Amino acid sequence: MVRRFAGLMSLLTLVFLVGCGAPGGPVTATPDEVSQLATAIRALGPDVDPEEADRAAQVAFAQSRNLAIQYEIEDPPLVHNSKVNMGLKPRGLCYHWAKDMEWRLRDEQFETLVMHRAIANADNPFRIEHSTAIISARGDDMYDGIVLDPWRKGGPLFWDETRDDTRYAWVPRDIVMEQKRKRREAKEALEG
Repeated sequence: MVRRFAGLMSLLTLVFLVGCGAPGGPVTATPDEVSQLATAIRALGPDVDPEEADRAAQVAFAQSRNLAIQYEIEDPPLVHNSKVNMGLKPRGLCYHWAKDMEWRLRDEQFETLVMHRAIANADNPFRIEHSTAIISARGDDMYDGIVLDPWRKGGPLFWDETRDDTRYAWVPRDIVMEQKRKRREAKEALEG
């Protein structure tokens, strides 16, 4: 009964919000947008190779667009999530975007930049858990980096310095996964 109700609510939400998507498909970043991100990446530290910063910015914007096409994005993020969860779309949950962005940028084999993954809201039952990729200067942690989040706007790349991205309290993915593992083991020990 609860499952049927949840499914019905997802479908009603989907029907209500389906008109909110941006028409015309995925957008292509302007040279100015790419340049602004490249400048921010170069500013991560004096040892960041300017060519790597430029390439990282170009790849991040291109990957955002490519993933929007691959994931068949037609709607705002939460509507698309509902479609993925209902089996109507193949991929496009935030962790798909984060993983695919991270791995595409890792393929570049940067020498002065490094990729991180982060999760927010993992311990907040009133907010949806959210994942992202973060780029930083080699040797720095993710808090000194830049969030690269194409999920947030449903394809167009959102980016900001991690410390300035106040919408989410980012935690390193490894820490969140370890906390989840410990909770799962404690629960299993109580049940077993």
